[in-house]
Amino acid sequence: MSMESSSATIPRPEYPRPQWVRPDWINLNGQWQFEIDHGKSGKERGYHNSDRDLSGSITVPFCPESRLSGVEYKDFMAAVWYKRDFSVPKTWTNDRILLHFGAVDYETEVWVNGVSVGTHRGGYSPFSFDITSNVQTGVNTIIVYAEDDVRSGLQPRGKQSGRFYSNGCDYTRTTGIWQTVWLEHVPKAYLADMKLVSDPDNACVHLDLKVEGDAAGARLSAAALFDGKSVGEASVLVSGSSVKLTLPLSEIHLWEVGNGRLYDLKLSLYKQDLVTDSVSSYFGLRTVRLDGMAVRINERSVFQRLVLDQGFYPDGVYTAPSDEDLRKDIEISMGLGFNGARLHEKMFEPRFLYWADQLGYLVWGEHANWGLDITSPVGLSQFLPEWIEGMERDFNHPAIIGWCPFNETWDHNGSRQNNDVLRIVYEVTKRIDPTRPVIDTSGNYHVVTDIFDIHDYDQNPETFRAKYEPMKMGGEVYNTFPDRQQYGGQPYFVSEYGGIWWNPDQKDDKSWGYGDRPTSEEAFLERYEGLTSTLLDHPMMFGFCYTQLYDIEQEVNGLYTYDRQPKFDPEIIRRINSRKAAIED
Repeated sequence: MSMESSSATIPRPEYPRPQWVRPDWINLNGQWQFEIDHGKSGKERGYHNSDRDLSGSITVPFCPESRLSGVEYKDFMAAVWYKRDFSVPKTWTNDRILLHFGAVDYETEVWVNGVSVGTHRGGYSPFSFDITSNVQTGVNTIIVYAEDDVRSGLQPRGKQSGRFYSNGCDYTRTTGIWQTVWLEHVPKAYLADMKLVSDPDNACVHLDLKVEGDAAGARLSAAALFDGKSVGEASVLVSGSSVKLTLPLSEIHLWEVGNGRLYDLKLSLYKQDLVTDSVSSYFGLRTVRLDGMAVRINERSVFQRLVLDQGFYPDGVYTAPSDEDLRKDIEISMGLGFNGARLHEKMFEPRFLYWADQLGYLVWGEHANWGLDITSPVGLSQFLPEWIEGMERDFNHPAIIGWCPFNETWDHNGSRQNNDVLRIVYEVTKRIDPTRPVIDTSGNYHVVTDIFDIHDYDQNPETFRAKYEPMKMGGEVYNTFPDRQQYGGQPYFVSEYGGIWWNPDQKDDKSWGYGDRPTSEEAFLERYEGLTSTLLDHPMMFGFCYTQLYDIEQEVNGLYTYDRQPKFDPEIIRRINSRKAAIED
């Protein structure tokens, strides 16, 4: 029985976790009671008590700063409260009930029927609570409290503005709930998580699963299908909370750029020949390997034509108005000749990664490190747990072809970054995922990294090209901060360039882009082609990343406007981006 409502009144009604699907769930998006708590005094005033109403209302999962929330309060909010009632089917009451949050910014506490069921720190990673013992027959009440302080230096804020107004390359803030809230029905012993490593060379995938509850003596079965046809089965006996098995495949269909060939995966837990739990998932077969200056995907040198995507929306801020909007952004990018994106200063929604998997779109996973002071080990304690949660959430997506935990780790208040923070995060990332390359910090200042990237917003194609010419003859590699980072022979690319300011409304003095504004559309396209061709033609560049896909508020250097309208003929941009690169096989 699927509890997903067909009502059009529920925003973002689609299943929020497409790689781990069960049929019994209830979407809790929609109208909640809401109140801003500027003094963080709500607990003293009893806001967590179920019998107290809040003064306002909000549409979840949209943040209160957004128009879609119905609140649209743009000033700083020290804390916010949410409240709503829910009921559960009688068929659920003999099993377990999990309460899931896709993301809440930043420090969260949750009560069910007046009892605190747990806390979570981190504005981008998911969390859940087992609320079985807290649920009663009839009406139940959820209360959510979230504190948020982007100016503290103690939390990753990404591109959320630390000033009252959105300014420069910082934009409208997000406070509180900004991804789907939902209930899930699971048995007393259930499949809790999975880590999947594809192995096309050996015609199999390796599964590492976690089981919650007492499942000793049960049998775990895994079945793979491609286009509805059975292509592999395996099963093992469950003897503890960790279960490992290898699933052989009779057919090999590689996941490739522009062709997201995906297998369906069915996982079942059996006891005495009865299915006690079942999960639907999917996977893609592909490999990623560094080879000299090339990054090989399925052993082919694929030039990464990336674009910077920051995941902002005019009406929803951090939250896409619909699932179709997530897919549309990828289709816009691919229509311009890009084959992937840096998901910039934000952990994107799982539904975005689902569409990237489906469409064969390369993405780099990144955290929202801006705003976090990493000049001392305190920064590590604030960063690493959430980064691990994000990696664990996203590990199985074939579209993710690399990790980049930090971006432009500038010094803080005159103090240098603590290099050990970057080193430890890099090493932990490699331990969790040895299958993908890791960039320690995009742009600066590299400490230990698999790939050496730089950011270069030079607007003159001639001087831009001249910087990289010596590399072709084995000469000096262009390094933006030679006093702070040293090149060690790694694969190399320019992971931010362009950012060309194009705003036909010259009277708008609030807007900005990089460098001088071109005087005409023709001048823009000439500059775009000159910069981009430099990187495509360079035999030591494995890719590029153009800034950016669409405008965001006052930053008007997108190829599309903020409301996703093309500024130029997409076919012209596509022609420039799509031609064969020097490093490609």
